[in-house]
Amino acid sequence: MKRPYLVILSTALFLGSPSAALADFYQYTDENGVVHITNVPTTAQYKWMMKERVPSVLSPSNPAYKGLSEGRFEEMIRSTAVKYGVDPTLVKAIVKAESDFDPAAVSKKGATGLMQLMPATASRMGVKDIHDPADNVEGGIKYLSSLLQMFNWQVPLAVAAYNAGENAVLRYGDIPPYSETRTYVKRVLHYHNLYSSAPR
Repeated sequence: MKRPYLVILSTALFLGSPSAALADFYQYTDENGVVHITNVPTTAQYKWMMKERVPSVLSPSNPAYKGLSEGRFEEMIRSTAVKYGVDPTLVKAIVKAESDFDPAAVSKKGATGLMQLMPATASRMGVKDIHDPADNVEGGIKYLSSLLQMFNWQVPLAVAAYNAGENAVLRYGDIPPYSETRTYVKRVLHYHNLYSSAPR
């Protein structure tokens, strides 16, 4: 039967002090076979175990990654959306729903990048490099703009078309009865509402 581990971490790690980036971990095993781990050894019984591995600022394992990733595309999304007459918060909502602001995202169906463009759609929109965030966003916004115009600026229909294709929306004259598409529309509208009501 495995012995339990008692892990003791210093307050400094939780407060995110500058020393946390250089923290070393120490351990010792007591007479009961319990392993004690700490980054602040209090007795000579503790022996050095390993140095803390601090994730890169832009590593998905870093808790701050999402906010940083989202923020670094803010101006690019805003300026490109304005260029095509599209609400930037709607674009952000679609990017959030599609890729969660991961420019390297690729779906099982082959949708790629921040706005998860399919190769055929990217080609129609004149995208030269589907993997380039700026090119990807421009192509996605250009496509979204065409959908908004096609559906008389009815956002739910344009969003549904972005997910299921314009022909599906035209065929049903409404949001198609696909569970994936209906869930997608609700998600995008939810994010749109959050971004629209956020302080600027």
